[in-house]
Amino acid sequence: MKTRHHMFIVLSLAIGCFAQQARSQSPAVDSSFHPFKINRWVSGTIGGAGLISDYFMVPMILHKEDLTDAELQGLNKNVYLNSFDRWALEQDPSKRNTFKANSDYTSTTIYGLPLFLAFDRSIRRDWLDLLFLYVETHSITFSIYNLSFMGPIFQNKYRPIAYYDELPYNQRSSGNNRNSFYSGHVSSSTAATFFMAKVYSDFHPDLGWKKYLLYGAASVPPLIVGYLRVKSLDHFPTDVGVGFMVGALCGVLVPEIHRLKNKAISIGTFSSPEGSSGICLQWRPSFK
Repeated sequence: MKTRHHMFIVLSLAIGCFAQQARSQSPAVDSSFHPFKINRWVSGTIGGAGLISDYFMVPMILHKEDLTDAELQGLNKNVYLNSFDRWALEQDPSKRNTFKANSDYTSTTIYGLPLFLAFDRSIRRDWLDLLFLYVETHSITFSIYNLSFMGPIFQNKYRPIAYYDELPYNQRSSGNNRNSFYSGHVSSSTAATFFMAKVYSDFHPDLGWKKYLLYGAASVPPLIVGYLRVKSLDHFPTDVGVGFMVGALCGVLVPEIHRLKNKAISIGTFSSPEGSSGICLQWRPSFK
């Protein structure tokens, strides 16, 4: 997991360098439209804080207490798993390493997909702000994974590999096999592709309903990662589903927050028929 995030940093820097070079070689475009309002200090601080927390949290996640003999012997797919998740226990364990490696390579490649936004001249002019926004989005995504009650710090769901009696004992009993819920690979991959679709759509509001086709296309790469993660015996389908939803929300909502104009947020007083009063903060998001 830590290696994936370090690769993400490298790819993010590549996005910035590529876009800067392309920007200097492109003809002038209208620079009056900037859909996002980015404070680089704030976004950079959030991104840095996320990377620092990741550095300290990942060892805690990976080095949980090994599964005991009693835990392994007590696993019963008919008692603890729904019919949807049992598909993860119908795989060929001999191909696990191949699927695991493919899932790592695929997810790392997906992190670099927003690089292609630099080919769009209207987006390229904001490349540095978007780089900060992208780092912030990923930082929030894996901070939710590392720190929230839904993540493996608080959850101890057994990975599918623990159920396979034909595999060596040391592979099944590893403490890392308590980290099935939810899929961090899928979450980060979805955040990357949905971020790409969101940014492109906001720079091209004339797309109209066609933007939903972009989100449909953005769903394909992370679902491929999810399929590979199930085949590698690392996750159940529900783990993939939750990871997909978390990543999609982060990929869309974090950029959307940066589209807020000052007039979208207001503060004032209120009074109720019962005679109570107070201060209210109101947000009117724009869905245009």
